Amino acid sequence: MGSGQFLTIYFLSLLGGNLFALFIHRNHGDYSAIGASGAICGLIFASVAIFPGISIGLIFIPAQIPGWLFALSFVAISIYGIKSNAGNIGHDAHLGGALTGILVAIAMNPEIIFYNYIPILCLLAPTVTFLYFILAMPEILLINSSFTSGKTHMTKDEEYNLRKFNKQKDIDRILDKINEKGIDSLTTKEKELLDEF
Repeated sequence: MGSGQFLTIYFLSLLGGNLFALFIHRNHGDYSAIGASGAICGLIFASVAIFPGISIGLIFIPAQIPGWLFALSFVAISIYGIKSNAGNIGHDAHLGGALTGILVAIAMNPEIIFYNYIPILCLLAPTVTFLYFILAMPEILLINSSFTSGKTHMTKDEEYNLRKFNKQKDIDRILDKINEKGIDSLTTKEKELLDEF
């Protein structure tokens, strides 16, 4: 493909992945991320769009899998990761970079649409559908999937503030009890908590 196309796909995928991540986290003031994984995903997906028959090997796994199968699995994992907010991974940047990589590859080599339309459609269909739902109904990002068992991802600041709030609530309850029934009405655990506070 040459260094010019390579660098174009790389930097546009980096930009596309970052913009998609910023869009997803536009209401999260404490969000931060670093890295170029969206650009790498763009290069991989552009390669799969141009050469769908390539094989991709993963570190520590001796077998290789078809590029289109890897890419389709990657899209599914990324969508699940965005929905469940799983781990400390930029799934949104990965998906945005991958989509940008495919689109840039098509723009640079439009003939691949005719030769590789099935793998390209298989990759674009779930990604574009997911993007449509995010734009049309952004609240779907707030709903936990059945796989996350009702747990929501909280930042360290949110966890700290929740612990602080719960502790203050316990102290307020103890102080109300002292006000109503006196200090002798406290249990041993309540006295320890009051001493600790």
